[in-house]
Amino acid sequence: MDTDKEKEFYDKLKERLVETSTFPTTYLYKFIVPTAGTGVKEIESAFDDTDAVVINKLSKNGKFTSVSISLRLDSAEAIIAYYKKVAGVEGLISL
Repeated sequence: MDTDKEKEFYDKLKERLVETSTFPTTYLYKFIVPTAGTGVKEIESAFDDTDAVVINKLSKNGKFTSVSISLRLDSAEAIIAYYKKVAGVEGLISL
């Protein structure tokens, strides 16, 4: 994502989060990454030192892993910060 589109994406996400959430809130992140490689570990390590609940599930053919992370956060900015932390993970799909 180029910087202008990235900024626009995160600005719109922040706007939606502020409109639809009451903080603090428990937020559910959902990611899909290729099972082969380091993607799952990279995502999990972004949430180290938190009380996040992490649930991993292999796809039917085992090629992809779904990573669901539930974490209590105090602001839209805090939610977005974690999206930015994992943005560079190869093959990442954020849901």
